[in-house]
Amino acid sequence: MSPYKIAVFVGSLRKESINRRLAHALEKLAGDRASFDYIQLDDIPLYNQDHDSRFPAQGTRLKNQVRSADAVLFITPEYNRSIPGVLKNAIDTGSRPQGDNAFQGKPAALIGASFGSAGTAMAQQHLRNVLVAVGLAAMARPEAFVQFKEGLIEADGTVASEGTRKFLQGFLDAFFDWIQTQQPR
Repeated sequence: MSPYKIAVFVGSLRKESINRRLAHALEKLAGDRASFDYIQLDDIPLYNQDHDSRFPAQGTRLKNQVRSADAVLFITPEYNRSIPGVLKNAIDTGSRPQGDNAFQGKPAALIGASFGSAGTAMAQQHLRNVLVAVGLAAMARPEAFVQFKEGLIEADGTVASEGTRKFLQGFLDAFFDWIQTQQPR
């Protein structure tokens, strides 16, 4: 079977983002079962309904990437107990204009890393509300809130902790099962 193509939204723009490290770890653990297509978020203009008739090229690029994917993976930090504005803007852009929603019916999963003990639980709860609103079929379990500590995941995506590696592998296994359930091949 060919690998799943996963559209990946990393909600942090920071070069040394721990959530980008988490994304690379998941990509590495997925091996040949999936290819990750990272969605560029930093150049998408703020969504403005006045521009629906002349939709921005960056928005069209995002929508094409999502449409060509088998599923969508959201990896988000937590900013002020919610999701980053850049991530919300990308989702708003991908779901507009009305009647041209690139997300509709796609299987999705969400995960995130934070230095705090609650991980990204609040951000993920807010993100789930948004994903339901745009018609994504978000995997309910397992929930994955990663408390990040230096050395847990290297810049190249290597996971140092065996327990964390097993947990992340289990998350990916469940995600791939979810994709198959939602869009059987």
